[in-house]
Amino acid sequence: MILVLRALGVGDLATGVPALRALRAAYPGGELALAAPRWLAPLVALVGGVDRLVEADGLGPLAWPGPPPALAVNLHGRGPQSHRMLAGVRPRRLFGFANAEAGHRDGPPWRADEHEVDRWCRLLAWYGIPADRTDLALRRPDPGGLPAGVSIVHPGAKAAQRRWPPERFAAVARELTARGHRVVLTGNPGERPLAEEVARRAGLPAEAVLAGQTDLGELAALVAHARLVLSGDTGIGHLATAYATPSVLLFGPVPPAHWGPPPDRPWHQALWVGPRPAAAGATAVHPALAELDVPAVLAAVDRVEAAAPAPARLPRSRPAADGPTRQPAATALR
Repeated sequence: MILVLRALGVGDLATGVPALRALRAAYPGGELALAAPRWLAPLVALVGGVDRLVEADGLGPLAWPGPPPALAVNLHGRGPQSHRMLAGVRPRRLFGFANAEAGHRDGPPWRADEHEVDRWCRLLAWYGIPADRTDLALRRPDPGGLPAGVSIVHPGAKAAQRRWPPERFAAVARELTARGHRVVLTGNPGERPLAEEVARRAGLPAEAVLAGQTDLGELAALVAHARLVLSGDTGIGHLATAYATPSVLLFGPVPPAHWGPPPDRPWHQALWVGPRPAAAGATAVHPALAELDVPAVLAAVDRVEAAAPAPARLPRSRPAADGPTRQPAATALR
C-alpha cells in the first residue's frame, strides 16, 4: 500500500499528476491511496491509477483504515504538520522533503523558488523515481448535456488579490461575443453573484451563467470541450492545461514561473507584469494584476487561438502502469 497526501485544491491536484503517475509506474502492483478532500473525487477519477480516495480536509489526524502502509509520500508541503500527519499512520517508509522539526532528515531540501510541478518531480527523483513533468493530461470526459465549443470566463479566485476587476472581465466577454464566441461564466456557488455581475455588464443572457450549477467533473468536461478559457491564477487554468484548451491566465501576486502552464505551449498564455509591491488591503486587487488591461488580454486571446493545436496533436493521458482497464475506486464517490 502506498499512501500519498495531496490534501489541497484543483490546481494542487493537477500539478501533482506527473508525480502520481510516476508513483503508479514505480509500484505497478501496489494499491495506491490518495489522501485528499472528498469533493476532489471526480477529478481524481480523471487522473487514473488511484485505487482509493481517503478523505482528508486539512492537516489533522488521518482516519486511516487498515494496517500501516508500506510507503507514505508527502506531496502536500515541506512539513512539519504534513510530515507528522503521515507519520501518524506509521508507514514503514516516508518520502518527503527534509524537515528536522518533524524528525524527518531524509529527502531533498525544500526550494521556495520552484514551479509546483517540478517540486514534486524533484522530490521523487531524489528517491530514484523518475517523473515526466509534461505528463499533465487528464482523461477527457464526455460532455454529456453540457455545451461544447464555448468560451469560458471564470472571474472568481479564492483570494481577492487574484481577482481581476469584474468590469474588465465583462469588457472582454462583450468583445468575445461580438467576435462570435459563445461565452459562459463559471465559478463555485459562492461566486455566482460575481458571475452574474460580469454577465450583466457584458450584456449576456442569464443562461450564460453556469456558476454554481456544475460539479467538478462537469466543470472538467466543460473545459475539455471548450474553445477558450479566460481566468485568473486558479484551478480552472490547470484544467485548461490538462486538456490543451487554449487559455489566457491572469497572474498577480504569484508569478507564472511557480504555478503557470508550461511555457513551451503557446496556446496557453500566462500574463504577468512582473513583481509589484503588495496591495494595501487583503480585499484589493494585487497591483501586478491591476496593471493588466483589456487590450492586452484580447491580444493574448488572438495569440492562443492562432496557436491552438490540431486535435490529432493534443496531449493524451497515459494509461496507468497496471493497465487501462483498472478503474480507480474514487469513481464510486462521484
